[in-house]
Amino acid sequence: MPIKRRTLLALAPALITGGGLLSGRAMAQDADPRLSIRAVGNPQAKVHVEEWFSLTCTHCARFAAEVFPEIRTKLVDTGRVYYIFRDFPLDQVALTASMVARALPPERYEPFVLALLSSQDRWAFGKDVNPEEQIQKMAALAGMSADTFQQTVHDDKLRHAIMDEEDRAQAQYKIDGTPTFRFNDKEQVAQELNYEEFAKKVEAAAQ
Repeated sequence: MPIKRRTLLALAPALITGGGLLSGRAMAQDADPRLSIRAVGNPQAKVHVEEWFSLTCTHCARFAAEVFPEIRTKLVDTGRVYYIFRDFPLDQVALTASMVARALPPERYEPFVLALLSSQDRWAFGKDVNPEEQIQKMAALAGMSADTFQQTVHDDKLRHAIMDEEDRAQAQYKIDGTPTFRFNDKEQVAQELNYEEFAKKVEAAAQ
């Protein structure tokens, strides 16, 4: 079963600081390039797949490691699927990581996100680890300066915009857990899928 965002937020109220993430949001300007679609593949592909994911979701990490590489090779790189990444941070740590990922150049987004998911047990859940410091180290490897990192993680406009998009997904699609997939707006699946299951959903959406 997917991890529920509300459950995790309820279990970790100390993570929500600065007056609370769920209040006083301000919509980011449409022109902010950090809020543009992050996706891989051909936008003209017959099937568009959206994945709502959290960078601290262990189910998302397993899917990224075990299933997504085959999807990338067989469905995305072949032009059959346009794969869209949708932020759905389950907690403050995931929200910070999402902000940093979006502040990178678009071409570095996918590699950075996959690197975070593949090392999630170390930077997010490691014993005596400061997640923000670990995210900064990985961001530096992706070319982000220390000044840009600090500006990003303290950017309330970006923080609120990501949370607003999360609320929109909840209101419009009733999404409340990760990973959740939508196939051409025809079918929505709120659970992990193996490659065979995913490919069947793609085939059905293409009809």
